[in-house]
Amino acid sequence: MDSEMQGNLRKMAVNLTADNQAQYQLRLGEQLLPLNDYIGKPMALIYTGTINCVACGRKTNKSYSQGHCFPCMKKLASCDMCIMKPETCHYHQGTCREPQWGEANCMVPHYVYLANTSGLKVGITRHSQIPTRWLDQGATEAMPLLRVATRQISGLVEVAIAKYVADKTNWRAMLKGDGASIDLAAEGERLLALVAEELAELRQRFGDDAIEVLDAAKRALLFPVEQWPTKIASHNFDKNPEVSGVLQGIKGQYLLFDTGVINLRKFSGYEVRFEAR
Repeated sequence: MDSEMQGNLRKMAVNLTADNQAQYQLRLGEQLLPLNDYIGKPMALIYTGTINCVACGRKTNKSYSQGHCFPCMKKLASCDMCIMKPETCHYHQGTCREPQWGEANCMVPHYVYLANTSGLKVGITRHSQIPTRWLDQGATEAMPLLRVATRQISGLVEVAIAKYVADKTNWRAMLKGDGASIDLAAEGERLLALVAEELAELRQRFGDDAIEVLDAAKRALLFPVEQWPTKIASHNFDKNPEVSGVLQGIKGQYLLFDTGVINLRKFSGYEVRFEAR
């Protein structure tokens, strides 16, 4: 195994094995390091003090929108407010920052799903991001509920369902262990009944075929964790450039050390050196 690597952080690559085990790779520039192999072993991530924009590569003193420089944050469609709040999509008004990007990423089928992260939550994702989105959120169970025509519609449906169930994950609770199993199919039926009127209005607005109720099975997701933290202490490269300790597990985009946890996605673009110790 590599004992040292250096490059700009991106969110960890993750995929599922045939038996639903999450396999992680640390991404430093173009380099990939299988992280599951280091669980139970001492390692360190050391921030060099350099940040490069994940979009244009320029050096920046501060990171915006998970790894962007200020100019890219202001001009890229992927950094617009409608990414965080898709119900505010303004593509149809002709004001999308990058119409071609919007056509490729927003004007395509999306799923509204239910997941068990720190408890029951509703979420949305592009059709191509299942199960990656669930893994990134640390979901131990997940199930597609609806297939919709665009990102905007998925956001409008999510807003309706979020009146009755969480739409965000309590990351501290998520990192303290896997919660009890949830009957997602039963919860889906309950929630669809509660938002039936809103769904009917959206179908009238966007067309009957814009929202499709799915009959999908729940999927279980297993994360490589040897020991859960009893107290959540969070590492931050901006406050301490070295994060080190014994890697006890990985869940979502978090590394769980015996010294604390760190959300690697938060530090996208930071130049970091990996050391096996």
